[in-house]
Amino acid sequence: MKTTSLKKWFNAKDRTFKENPSSFKRGVVLAVRTMTPRKPNSALRKVARVRLSNKQEITAYIPGEGHELAEHSIVLVRGGRVKDLAGVKYHIVRGRFDTTGVAGRQTGRSKYGAKKSGAPKTAAAPAA
Repeated sequence: MKTTSLKKWFNAKDRTFKENPSSFKRGVVLAVRTMTPRKPNSALRKVARVRLSNKQEITAYIPGEGHELAEHSIVLVRGGRVKDLAGVKYHIVRGRFDTTGVAGRQTGRSKYGAKKSGAPKTAAAPAA
């Protein structure tokens, strides 16, 4: 596992780091910015600088189209690098804490925290 920041937790009483791998970590956004990918790709990828609950600072990718993240937003971070962004080894989970799901997403909704669209289903009235 290359996502070393997900392996540690901070013991505030002893002021030490202990090892205990976890799949996700909560964090606070310090800054939101864009990065340019490596050659031969060209784009402005959205990333956030995040301070995790174990006091470590990481750069995490914001997947999907559009986001409402700003400084001091609470996010959930998972592992998973972005191949064309140098040093980005984490993804922000959409649809958890202050991160909204991708609006209007039809396919792959579970990956982007999008709810099922369409008319809400109502229970059929029993025949009398």
